[in-house]
Parts: sequence; structure tokens; C-alpha cells
Amino acid sequence: MGEVRKVQKKLRQIENLEIKASLTQQEREKISKKEELRSRLAELLLQPSAPQQDQGIVGDENEKMKRRVKDDSEVLFSQPPSTKVLKEGSKKSTREQKVDTREPEVQGHAARAQIGANEKVEDSRLKSLKASWDGAKFRLRLLEGHSDLITCVAVVDNVVVSGSRDTTVKVWHVPTATEQRNLGGHSGGVTCLFAPLPEYCRKLAHSLSLNEKERFVISGSVDCTVKIWALSTGLCVKSIYTFNVVSALCFVPEGEGFIVTGSDGGKVEVWSWETMENRQSVKAHEDSVTTLQSHGPLVFSGSAEGGVTVWEVHDSSPAPLQMLRHWSSYVTGCGSQNEAHVGRLALSPRGDLVFLANGKANLKILNWRTGSVSRLANHSSDAGVTDCVSQAAGLLVGSCFDLAAGDSTLNLFSLPQCEYLASLTCRKCPRILCFAAWLTHSGGHRWVTGGRVLTVWEQLPANSKQRGDVTAKRNTRLATCTVESDPDSEEDLTDDDVDNYISQDAPENDKEPSSSWLRCAVQ
Repeated sequence: MGEVRKVQKKLRQIENLEIKASLTQQEREKISKKEELRSRLAELLLQPSAPQQDQGIVGDENEKMKRRVKDDSEVLFSQPPSTKVLKEGSKKSTREQKVDTREPEVQGHAARAQIGANEKVEDSRLKSLKASWDGAKFRLRLLEGHSDLITCVAVVDNVVVSGSRDTTVKVWHVPTATEQRNLGGHSGGVTCLFAPLPEYCRKLAHSLSLNEKERFVISGSVDCTVKIWALSTGLCVKSIYTFNVVSALCFVPEGEGFIVTGSDGGKVEVWSWETMENRQSVKAHEDSVTTLQSHGPLVFSGSAEGGVTVWEVHDSSPAPLQMLRHWSSYVTGCGSQNEAHVGRLALSPRGDLVFLANGKANLKILNWRTGSVSRLANHSSDAGVTDCVSQAAGLLVGSCFDLAAGDSTLNLFSLPQCEYLASLTCRKCPRILCFAAWLTHSGGHRWVTGGRVLTVWEQLPANSKQRGDVTAKRNTRLATCTVESDPDSEEDLTDDDVDNYISQDAPENDKEPSSSWLRCAVQ
């Protein structure tokens, strides 16, 4: 059991070494042992005594989690969340509510009947959804042009935009899989992209005397700049110098509109969309901000140490972002005392829930109001790395890289139930580090994934006789999983443990690099 975890951890470290920009001789020697380690891991997992994946979806919270939530929330908060933020399905006003004057027994019977009817409808919908994904076929096409790791992707009006460590932003024509424009203005690797809503693009286009149909994309880079590009011309129309490495960004469609950036030092800053002036700067996290997502009047930030902060937007305030909640890695379970085990935190919010991916085999589900955490199995064993989590047309999509086989998979779950639907596995494909999705005019799914390669996944019609490159299949192990409370079962191992197992003659001061995706990607 201990040997399995040691091999898994070493493979995680090697995977992160492989996405570094440059390697030492010692690092190359470690990478050369990857196939040997994969073979050994496959042997161990086939043994009857090998540890089995703890499966299921979270039920009641255990006492340990309750203690975590209490300790963390008492330190940081004493006020209730703002009433501006409403839960999904919030109650109607008292005037709109109808008073039920029936006898309690009759009310109870009617309520039970309604619940039963709703469950039948929901079960029918889920069965139909599962059936629709059974055998769904996708065609894969490579978009070739970047010379280094693809770190971020975005979709603007059916056009794919990608950012790379090679310092460029590229615009792609999907139907022909050709490069449309090369936006080369950054002097350092591009780390993040975001596309503002059309109404805010019209505002900027008007101020610049451009066509009102002009679309823009925002890019952030390790060169400490944020650039705004006009997609029709490929010109940089605005540039902001942030004085900090830009590690994440998002656009907030509230009031005049705001660009929110995160830095490698944990700082979150707000910039006016109209004037490009700095409106707010706050040290929000102890480590690099690896993800920023806007969701209605809220902004969610996540950091390399595993913490998640929820902000409410007050567009008329001198400081537009006001903190509602902060949950440390102690609560989210996305941190580790062993730095080499920590991955790049990615998140995707939905109502009161935030779906989290941090380089481990499973997804986490954080209720940002209460701090309760659930675990959703995203791999049939512990030998998986989850880098991306996203939502697409009623689906929750989690990427997973199999450390033992070297395969990349996209797992699909229904929303809001988080019911497993199907998996799309690309054999011997590189690790997926970024993901974006959209629907075609016919209602089919199109996805774009990035990492070592940039790939468009196009769903083929159900009646198509064309052979797909990837076919959706149900993983029987994941199909039996449910959401479960997070027991923090993925134990940490020290670097000494791993080095002793892998290389007995390793020098004493040989220290594994952090597996933070962001640090590896921008180095």
C-alpha cells in the first residue's frame, strides 16, 4: 500500500517536471525512469492487495470537518453573508406565497406525492441523458502553431483563442483548423485569457471608434501586463502594467465592468474597464492566485496553497470587491504540508457550490456558505491527476490524466446532481491543463483542450456514419460512485520517502520541485 503511494507521487512529480521550460541533468534522469515507474505501478494495482479506490459521494459531515469549518470561520467572519446574494430557488416574497389551509395529513400526503412525482421526472431525465451519451462520438483535430506549452484557452463567437508559454496569443478558425491571427505582444509567457460580454465590448469599441460588433479578448502574462486585443485586426488596443506577474484574471460584468487580476504573490487587483485605472489592490492569499472566476455579482479566487475566497461586487464602492467568505486549505482539503503534493487549484462555481480540482485524483465540492466539503470521484484509482474542472451546457466536466497508463480523459457528470454520465478517453494523449466549451448551432458540443497540444473535440451527429476518434463509454467503477464526505484519505509522503524508493544514491540535498502547475508552467 505504501509502495503504491510512493510510485504515484513520484509519477506526479515527473509529470510536473515534464512541463517545465528547462530541465537540469538530474531532472532529465528522473524523467527517464517514467516508463519503468508506470510499469511498476500497473503491476502493483493489479495485485489483490493493492489499495482500492474509496468510492462514493459525501453524506453527513464528520466531526473533523465540523471542527475545521468552525475554527476557520470563527477567525475570519462574524457577519452573515450579504442579502444581495440569493440562493438558487430562493423563496418568493410573503405576498406571493399562497397559504395552504388543508389539514396537516392532507398536506403531508400531497407533499409526498409531489416529491415522488418530481423524483420520477428527475430519474427519467437522467436516464435519457445517460442514454444520449452512450456511444457519443467525437472527432479530434489538432491546432498546430504554438512552440511551447498551451496554458489557457477561450472561445469567442465560435472562434478559439489560445495563450502559450511561447508568449503568443493565437486566434484559430475551427472549421479549417488553421491559425487566423498571431497576437505577439507579450514579452513573457501568457498565463490567462478572458472574453468580456458583447455589451462591454460595444462600450470599448465605441470609445475607440471601432465597429460596434468588434470582439475583444483579455490576456495576462508573466511580463506583468494585461493586454486587450481586437480580434478582427489582431491589434492590442489597451495595455495595463500591473507591477506583478499576472497569474489569473476574469471579467466582472457589473456596473461599468471590471477586470480582476491575480498575482503570483497572492494579490487580487481590480481595474476599471472604462479607464483601465486601478480601483483596488488587496493581499488575498498567501500563495499564487491560480484561478479567478466571476459568477453573477460574485468573484471566486483560488490559490496554490488551496484556499478559496468569495467576493461580492459593489460597483459603486471605492473598493469594488468585498470579501464574503474565505476558506483555507485546512477546510477545502486542497492543501498539504508536503508542498510537492499540492497542485494548481482550479475552480468552477455554481450557486452555493464551488467545484475544485487541485491535481489529485478526485474533485472537491465546497459549499462556500457553510464550508462543508464533499468529494466526487474523478478517477477509478488514486493514480490520477485532475487539472481542470468546468461546466458546459448542463454538464460538469473534469479532466483526468492516468499516471499509470499515460491516458487523458474527460469525465462528464450531470448538473446539479453530479451523477456520473460517461468518459471520453484519448489514449496516450498529453495531460489536459486547460479547457473551454461551447455549443454549435445544431446543439452539438465543441470543446477545446490545451497542454502540450491544442485539440478541438467536435461531437458528431448521433446518426453519423463517420467514425469518431473518441467514443464516450461508461467507466463501471465511476458509475458506482456517489458524492461523499471528504476524509482526506490521500496521505502525504515526504520527498525523502520517494527519493529513497526511486534512487538510493540521490544526494541528501536533492529536493523535488513543487508540483504547483502554475509554477511549472511559467518557469
